[in-house]
Amino acid sequence: MWSLAICALVLLVALVFISVHSALSSFKISGGTKATTQNRKLAVFLGSGGHTSEMLAMISSLDFDKYYPRIYIISEGDTLSERKASTLEATKTANSGSTSKHADAYTFLVIPRARKVHQSLLTTPSTALLSLMHCFYHVTLASSYHRKTFADVLLLNGPGTCLTLCLAVYLNKFLGLPSPRTVYIESFARVRTLSLSGKLLRSLVDRFVVQWPQLLEDGKRGECRGWLI
Repeated sequence: MWSLAICALVLLVALVFISVHSALSSFKISGGTKATTQNRKLAVFLGSGGHTSEMLAMISSLDFDKYYPRIYIISEGDTLSERKASTLEATKTANSGSTSKHADAYTFLVIPRARKVHQSLLTTPSTALLSLMHCFYHVTLASSYHRKTFADVLLLNGPGTCLTLCLAVYLNKFLGLPSPRTVYIESFARVRTLSLSGKLLRSLVDRFVVQWPQLLEDGKRGECRGWLI
């Protein structure tokens, strides 16, 4: 198990050194969305189950003509979240009365789970590292290769896989590469205590939003926007 984790870490470090020089020296926004004030590229992590329902409810009020293209990030095997997101897209299109104004309006990105349901804590480091490598590839390497930003905004909510996404973005910032603004929205179900993901990401994300004011009684960073769903 640990040998796999070590090999994966070595591969990740190698990829960083191979790509960083060319990325830093040649990265240009070509066809990206930061060059225009008319639309923003939006990435949304769907954490499955209730987390997916909450996130889709929150973004359903957005102007999809302004926030596009959209990337729905889902975990391996989470076909239900994919169907729900597709249903929302179809509903928004039908309600707007338009016919596919943007042919590439949305896509799905599948990444490995950082920790599977009931997975042993002993094996979690290796799967979490694999998830981080995939996130790093999409957020940094693939974006640099195509000379486009991964997204302008990344919305996070839910289980541990959102941590690997945030770490990939944080690494981008550390390397001085273009990176999305990260917004973590704590689940509506967390009334008195933060989730483990919330506790871990609170100091890493650009904006930390809760839906119940008592979650900010500790005086630490964050903002309460009331009920968002």
